Parts: sequence; C-alpha cells; structure tokens
Amino acid sequence: METKTHKKHAIALAFAISTVQYTGLAQANDITEALTSGTTKLDMRLRLESVDQDNALEDASALTLRTRLGYTTGSINGFSATIELEDNRIVLGEGDYTVGPTGFNPGQYSVIADPEFTELDQGFIQYKNDSVLVKLGRQVLTFDNHRFVGHVGWRQDRQTFDGVSAKFTPSKNASVTYAYLNQRNRIFGESADLDSKDHVINGSYKTSVGTLTGYGYFLEVDNDTENNLDTFGVRFNGVKSLDNLKVLYTAEFASQSFETAEADFDADYLFVEAGIQVSGITAKLGYESLGSDDGQFGFATPLATLHKFNGWADQFLATPAQGLVDTSFALSGSLGGGKWLAVYHDFEADDATAEIDDLGSEINLQYTKKFAKHYNAGIKFASYSGESGRVDADKLWVWVGGSF
Repeated sequence: METKTHKKHAIALAFAISTVQYTGLAQANDITEALTSGTTKLDMRLRLESVDQDNALEDASALTLRTRLGYTTGSINGFSATIELEDNRIVLGEGDYTVGPTGFNPGQYSVIADPEFTELDQGFIQYKNDSVLVKLGRQVLTFDNHRFVGHVGWRQDRQTFDGVSAKFTPSKNASVTYAYLNQRNRIFGESADLDSKDHVINGSYKTSVGTLTGYGYFLEVDNDTENNLDTFGVRFNGVKSLDNLKVLYTAEFASQSFETAEADFDADYLFVEAGIQVSGITAKLGYESLGSDDGQFGFATPLATLHKFNGWADQFLATPAQGLVDTSFALSGSLGGGKWLAVYHDFEADDATAEIDDLGSEINLQYTKKFAKHYNAGIKFASYSGESGRVDADKLWVWVGGSF
C-alpha cells in the first residue's frame, strides 16, 4: 500500500516538474521569439542651416548629420520594449555657429540649436491591449498640434520625456491620456535637460463635425523653488466637405497661472483659424494671442514644438512679457510631386506700451518632396523684419533624409 502511494507521489512530482519545464521552455521560446521578431528603424537627416541676423554676432552656418537608430521587440502578452539611440555630427568641419547651453562657441555666432551629441533618445517598456496603452521610461509625447506638448522634431535633437504615460481609449471616438514626467530631455543634449514634476492630461472626443479636446498641464521644474505653471484649456477643430471644397476650422482657449515665491501671474491664450481647400490649394487665416499680465508675464508653452509656431525664424521662442498677437495667412499646395507652403505673419504686443507695440512681420517659404520610397528632401526660408528694437533675421535650410 505504501509502495503504491510512493509511486503516485513520484508520478505527480514528475508531472509537476515536466509541466514547469514545459512552461519555462514555452516562456523562453516566447521571449526568444519576441526578441528576434522585432523591428529595426533607421532615420538619417543631413541638413545645411544658415543664419544672418542684423546684429553684432557673426553669421552662422552648420552642416550636420543626425542619425537615429531604434529597435522594438515583438509583443509578449501585450508587453514590448523599445530602445532608440540618436547622434548628431558636424560634417566637413562646417560648424560656425553657437549653442549657448552647451558652451559651443559662446557669444561668437548666431545660434543654431543643433549641438553634437550621442544619447538615448527613447528607451521604454510598453503594455498595450485594445483599450489601454502604457509606457514607462524615456519616450516621445505629443498632444494635438504640439502647441503645448511636442517633440520638437525639427531640431536634430528632438525633445523626449522620462516618466510614465497611460492612454485609455474606451471607444473609437474617445481617448484620455495622463502622464507624469520627471525629466524634460530638451533639444540641446544632456547639458540642458531639466528635472521636473510635470502632470499632463489630455482628453478628446470625436464628433460628426470635429474633435473636442480638453486638457490640463501642471508643470514644475524640480529645482527646489516654487515655479508652478498650470494651464487649463479646450480646443475644437474639424473639416467640413461642401461640394468641391472643404472648410477647415479650429478654435482654442486656455487660461494659465504662474506662481513663484515672489509673484503670481495670470494670462489667457486664444487661437482661431479658418480655411478652405479647393482645387488642390489650401488657404488659412489664423489669429493667435498669447496674453500678458500687465506687461510683466507672457503666456508660456515650454514643452511645445515652438519652431512650428510664430514664424520659423524663431524670434518668439519665449513669449515677450508684453504678450504676443500673431495674425497669419498661409497658402499651400502640390507641385512637381512635392508640397509647397507660404506663410505671412504679422506680430504685435498683446499689452502694448509706448516703446513696444509693433513686433514686426515674417515671411516663410518651404518646398518638400518624398522620393524613391524611403527618401525626402526640402528647402525652407524664413525672413523676419523686426520692430520695437528687434533686429532683422534671415534663415535658410536645405536637407535630405531617409527612413528605413
């Protein structure tokens, strides 16, 4: 009787061991499959940039090559991982420019914000199912049109964030994203990265006439001082087809408070844009107001893709204390297999004074083209005419790139 019992226990133990071995082998096979079935991405951009400003600085020029190499594993029960490295090098010694935050040629040339660097661009673990997407680690994060949170992809070192983000999509028309960010990896390499305690939330709902979005961005640089920048806003944008033309419309409003140990400021943001698309040509008229608090503080968007807004000459990366009103008119279309864009900006102070009122104007021109499946090229020009003590500035870019 005792022998039979021992035999049963032995059989059970052998079965348990074989089950564990099979499970472990299956898991090992899953991990191996995930690692070997991933995808590799390579993106390169060679760009010449020149800057001519009407001031005491020498004209700047830079020929740089940015390389971004990444790998994303396959998925195991919804989990995957991504690692991405980024590098930027001066080519053929063409590096006559200044990058202030890195100490490169300080005070000699005009600024071109593309330092030489090698760094981790992204590195995160991801979980994804039908309604939830969670990322933990260094990641790209963007909302809407990049006005408040963007990746600044125009610069060779794009902006990423360290932290955790979670996107919940309960239906095909609704989504909510929350992120906590403890480091802002800015466009000047590691020397200018900022520790932070940022909470950002953005929710949107698609309707038959457009997308309604609400957001709250609660930003704080982690430097042992009080510097809370809190923004609440709502945005609506859509497109309506009418016979042979399309009508485009966007309206956005936000309210912001900035608190320090010494002061408390408040300012509002307003953006209205209307456009039509007909016969392959798109025309847009825009009005953007970054308000001021009695000429002491201008509405701020420090996490934005700032180059995209208020002119490509980058004269208003920081909003003036008097605020900024940007009235713009844009035309775009297709030509020769590529796309062209022309924009005119007129700038004024939101809270004008006798000395600061008209802030100048700017013309932007661009042509881009994709070819041979993986490649792209473009030329871009910005000409700013300054007023109220601001100097004229011309900038030119020519580039070629490839994505594989």
